[in-house]
Amino acid sequence: MYKIAVIGDRESVLGFMALGFSVFAVTGKEEAEDTLVKLAKEDYAVIYITESVFQKIQDTVDRYKDSTIPAILPIPGKEGSLGLGMANVKKSVERAVGADILFRDE
Repeated sequence: MYKIAVIGDRESVLGFMALGFSVFAVTGKEEAEDTLVKLAKEDYAVIYITESVFQKIQDTVDRYKDSTIPAILPIPGKEGSLGLGMANVKKSVERAVGADILFRDE
């Protein structure tokens, strides 16, 4: 059975324990990268990462962008949204369709 994980700073991720998610509080880039690589090898189908951490480990996240499992998704942290989620949706749509059909300026 697949699991769901959340990676981020302690304050942002602790609430996800109440939903039954596996929570991994990290403090630095290296710890976040190591945690992501470890979880990607285990039975985690979805890995949420707070945007502030996601930004720091973008190169590591990009290794998994063409994989179906795990799906790695940025979520807002305690600082609020940095807009990374929408930016990733935009990139994915552009890659799939070949053009920006969501955010075109008219």
